Amino acid sequence: MSLKPQLPNQAPNQALKTDALSGGFAEPVFHAQSVFKLMMDAMARPGTIQTVAPDAEPPAPLGIAAGAIALTLCDHDTPVWLSSGLAKSAVPQWLGFHTGASVTAEKAEARFAFVEAGAPLCSFGLFASGTQEYPDRSTTLVIELPDLEGGRRLALMGPGIKTVNDIAPLGLPDAFLHLWTENRALFPRGIDIVLTSGSRFVCLPRTTKITATEM
Repeated sequence: MSLKPQLPNQAPNQALKTDALSGGFAEPVFHAQSVFKLMMDAMARPGTIQTVAPDAEPPAPLGIAAGAIALTLCDHDTPVWLSSGLAKSAVPQWLGFHTGASVTAEKAEARFAFVEAGAPLCSFGLFASGTQEYPDRSTTLVIELPDLEGGRRLALMGPGIKTVNDIAPLGLPDAFLHLWTENRALFPRGIDIVLTSGSRFVCLPRTTKITATEM
């Protein structure tokens, strides 16, 4: 539960500082381990929706699952890029206080990137895609959506999927499939993506082939 006090005369900078200090994991080691296991399972089984249980309360507009992933994976060695709405919020201070991660304005420097719901997507090629020798030195892009169900149906195929997995994330732009096809062509380089909505998330590793399906 958030410990943020409700002070009617609180100055904006004081509110930002309070948001930054609250909302982390109640039990950092245990909760980080729990989310890490969910992430590993979601990456191994693309398209499987996972739900985070830890009570992280990141500042808006960062969602619960996105915040829990940041608390789990980000540290002082992982530069983070934030979309405009997140960068203007208390999220940079929150990340710095709880994880030690610094925010970078350069997409190609980011190990993790977070995009709030409704923000436009840029070319995935602007982010770090790793090298042939070190493909893991790439960006993981976390995209917040209104919902992970109820949108355009997408078929997933590839490693970790027996035949086909269907997902229907709501709010992905029409350009997403084109951007993903370009990204997948870079394999073994390329970025990995996590789609989040509230406390739920689904992973799309770069090995996954994604196509649109008929309704």
